[in-house]
Amino acid sequence: MESLHPRIRLLWIAQAAILAIILGIVLAAIDPWLLEIPTVAQVGVVVVGIVLGLAYAVRLYQVWQFELQPDALYLERGVITFVETAVPFVRVQHVDTQFGPIERALGLSSVIVYTAGSRNADVRIPGLTPERARELQDTLRDLAIESEADDAV
Repeated sequence: MESLHPRIRLLWIAQAAILAIILGIVLAAIDPWLLEIPTVAQVGVVVVGIVLGLAYAVRLYQVWQFELQPDALYLERGVITFVETAVPFVRVQHVDTQFGPIERALGLSSVIVYTAGSRNADVRIPGLTPERARELQDTLRDLAIESEADDAV
């Protein structure tokens, strides 16, 4: 099983911190009219949100793994709900490499595997170096073409 790059934790922590700060701003904005929550409690909510986000990011990094098996891409992930996914290569439609501005700043990329079918029609593997993402994209594309040829016979 292959793990994600350790820097993905920074992205997940940043996302959690931003969400906690937005929650704090919303609480501060509605406070004068409805809730009258003390400022210390509002700050406490933001701090607890950041700490929970930190713990979540660390735990998610520990469990997020993927593996190329002989006939499928296998993924394990999740903290509260643990998800195991097997994507048969014959179901792969196309594979993209994607990186947003924060991922680029951290030197990370994601691979998105689009599959045939309507439920959970795509799978995202975050936290890869750009080189590993391109390598994985090429490998998945080749395995999908290979399995398509095998399936047609």
